Amino acid sequence: MGCYGGTLHTPNFDRYAARSVVFDNHYVGSLPCMPARRDLHTGRLNFLHRSWGPLEPFDASFPEILARSGTHTHLLTDHYHYFEDGGATYHNRYTTWDCVRGQEWDPFIPVVAPPVEEFSRQYHRLQYDDRTKAMGGNGRLQSMINRRRIDHESDYTLVQCVEKALQFLECNAKDDNWLLQLECFDPHEPFMAPERFRRLYPRAYDGPVLDWPRYARVQESPDEIAELQANYASLLSMCDAYFGKILDYFDEHGLWNDTALILTTDHGYMLGEHDWWAKNRMPVYQEIAHIPLIIHHPYFQDQAGSRRSGLTQTPDIMPTILDFHGKTWPETVTGKSLLPAMASDIRIHDSVIYGMFGGSINVTDGRHTYFRYPLSPDTRDLWEYTLMPTHHSCPFAKKEFENASLVNTFAFTAGFPVMKLPACPDAKRPPIAIGGFADGNTVLYDLQADPGQMTPLDDPETQARLTHEMARLMIVNEAPPEAFERLSLGQSCA
Repeated sequence: MGCYGGTLHTPNFDRYAARSVVFDNHYVGSLPCMPARRDLHTGRLNFLHRSWGPLEPFDASFPEILARSGTHTHLLTDHYHYFEDGGATYHNRYTTWDCVRGQEWDPFIPVVAPPVEEFSRQYHRLQYDDRTKAMGGNGRLQSMINRRRIDHESDYTLVQCVEKALQFLECNAKDDNWLLQLECFDPHEPFMAPERFRRLYPRAYDGPVLDWPRYARVQESPDEIAELQANYASLLSMCDAYFGKILDYFDEHGLWNDTALILTTDHGYMLGEHDWWAKNRMPVYQEIAHIPLIIHHPYFQDQAGSRRSGLTQTPDIMPTILDFHGKTWPETVTGKSLLPAMASDIRIHDSVIYGMFGGSINVTDGRHTYFRYPLSPDTRDLWEYTLMPTHHSCPFAKKEFENASLVNTFAFTAGFPVMKLPACPDAKRPPIAIGGFADGNTVLYDLQADPGQMTPLDDPETQARLTHEMARLMIVNEAPPEAFERLSLGQSCA
């Protein structure tokens, strides 16, 4: 994004930034997709207790809080993970919701006998291989089927989402007390965009379709790498163009004077940096952890184009939205409202932690990042705490209930006892299904001297300080005792 110093074609993101407040040090919390959304809904981290899963019965969800107090909340999305086993409690927290079907491997178009030979010629061997041929074993085949229905730009789910958002505004913009969450799956893989956006990024590659890398180490040729990167850039520019239609509506109908607009995402994506594609498996480098946050608020139009250097994080968005609507938030919220930061560049956090269930716990103070991995990379002494035992797209298996117990030791569960379930090493949760964690070294980086995080820093004093901050924030977020033991951390902040 140009407004963050990038070189891609993003005139509308940049145009929006020029009339909004840009947060330069905004970070993820829990990873990846649905854990990030649970952070967003509840205003607190969840990766210390739970892998990918639904909202829990005890979770206080911001759209539900708003809806109960008279604000109409609407979710409009093509993010099909909401409608799988591991996400099925989120959309019903909104007053109304709408889903545009067909993204990625959404089980949408029913084809009993897929044209596998045609696909083998159409797609690159890294995208279509023996694993893809088994419909139940790899969703890439379903994605190829879904893509066959796209004949015109208007058939893209991104385009349909934005059109529905404009319809919502046309119907409701004149009224008060509403919230629209427009959530577009793109620029998620597959990086497929119409030719007019592809022409923005010339490439030398001349082969079968290659727009969906594996969650793996880079093994492609330079031309193939460039093709994948160009396809991502094309899709990002498509997102920019259609975001511009939202901005046009704001311009034409004067919404800037009475409507707040927040732009952010759940996480980033590796595009060959550190010789990795995608997410989940590798350390949580800046490309994944450091994400955009841009906010327009009518009361702070005098701050248009200003920037904020203070640390912010995904859980901060929930109390911020409630603050925008004049609502208080539950005591379980650990995020901070960003409304005061709209007025001036004040410090919200001294440091933040982030990560993925079972992996490293990571901390940053804005200047340094510190990745701390468990001494044992397996699931020994790793437990899931939940009343909703589902993984990404299936329930927990019977064996995952062996040695289970019922505990009531966390304040954030609001008196609900929860199941404590052993995290089985072969459970169907990411990243186990795609090869497991890799490159798990405890390291410290200086982002000012080494923004690419290429050379670990040997600085015992800074490492000790960030270790102390990590332990402090784990206590704030009620990390279970075994989380401290796995990382050889003391629970005292003295």
